[in-house]
Amino acid sequence: MPKMKGKSGAKKRFTLTGTGKIKRVKAYRSHILTKKSTKRKRKLRSSTLVDAVDAARIKKII
Repeated sequence: MPKMKGKSGAKKRFTLTGTGKIKRVKAYRSHILTKKSTKRKRKLRSSTLVDAVDAARIKKII
């Protein structure tokens, strides 16, 4: 039986870390940046880990 295909959109958005956690990029950083403060934009620059509740679901679709 062939392997199941992963979701190509999810592959582009999430990456696995060495310890098996899932890393993601923060939202609200693409446009309308003039009204957002410098502090807010700086915080959005860094990536974070996916919450444990969603991790199992995302691992299946990667």
